[in-house]
Amino acid sequence: MSASDDSLLEVGRIVKAHGIRGEVAVVLTSNRSERTEPGSVLHTDRGPLTVRSSRPHQAGFVIAFEGVNDRNAAERLHGLTLRAPRLDIDDEDIIWIDDLFGAIVVTSDGVERGVVVEVMENPASDILILDTGFLVPLTFVVEMEANTRIVVDVPEGLFE
Repeated sequence: MSASDDSLLEVGRIVKAHGIRGEVAVVLTSNRSERTEPGSVLHTDRGPLTVRSSRPHQAGFVIAFEGVNDRNAAERLHGLTLRAPRLDIDDEDIIWIDDLFGAIVVTSDGVERGVVVEVMENPASDILILDTGFLVPLTFVVEMEANTRIVVDVPEGLFE
């Protein structure tokens, strides 16, 4: 994922058509499954898609979108990135991906290590990719000021 100019967050991706009734397999990059509830609108480069129905399936969801009624229509959605507005969630422990880009990463002892230019998905912990080439797992973030400064407490040797 990389920084985006619009106010929508990347929340998932359509990976393939599923069955013959227009359903698609979706992998969420968001931990907010309410994104898949009927009536939810997900935005793509081809326009908005409204969720008609969804159900958990393997590591993601099978979703039917309004107006997508057969396999051919579903196959045309393959590979689309799904975006949605930020949810209004009052939880200070949540780190929003769009708050990471452009922030200077500083170790807890005050040494600047670079600026976040990308965030790589990883099953154990998403990884901050810095302009200096360093990779920092998100689990090491201890303090953050959106798009400005991120303090990390990393194990010895990570920046060697």
